[in-house]
Amino acid sequence: MIGSEPSALAPIIVTALLGRDDFAWADSMRRAHFPAQRNVLRAHVTLFHHLPPSVANELCDVLKKETRGTTVVARLASVVSLGHGVAYWIDSPDLVSVRARIADRFAPLLMPQDRAGWRPHITVQNKVKSGVARDLVGTLSADFTPRPLAIAGLGAWWYRGGPWELIGAWLFGSGHSMTPRC
Repeated sequence: MIGSEPSALAPIIVTALLGRDDFAWADSMRRAHFPAQRNVLRAHVTLFHHLPPSVANELCDVLKKETRGTTVVARLASVVSLGHGVAYWIDSPDLVSVRARIADRFAPLLMPQDRAGWRPHITVQNKVKSGVARDLVGTLSADFTPRPLAIAGLGAWWYRGGPWELIGAWLFGSGHSMTPRC
């Protein structure tokens, strides 16, 4: 049972896990363009920013169920400005559906940010001056072509202000956990 661990006092973040090659590419983009002093995370696709720690065990069951027998088709759709950063939008009705089912399950517990509309993306730059972000959008857009993106599974993480601590990760198709905690 994971609810008795000290980390259980921390909120939970849920992410989509990128396939190995796409993760390596996205993480290299993040390392190249994210301000180094602020880049404490690896590349990720956030589904939920803050679930209460009390749902950890139930969430593990939900994520296992959502990944079992499921495949997710996705593609990188475009380069977009975040105002003070840059991201790649992801087009994936499959992933949107998975997230919607999880949101329905935990609806009364969702924070306003997680109740708001959701658009899957990979942030490669943030917390920079708007001109710096605008320049990077131009550079990345110049040779951007939409392409398939591998979404390998779902992950749950404890958030304690810095790097995230993995609770569990489940692969699409099998629902098998890649971690022993859940």
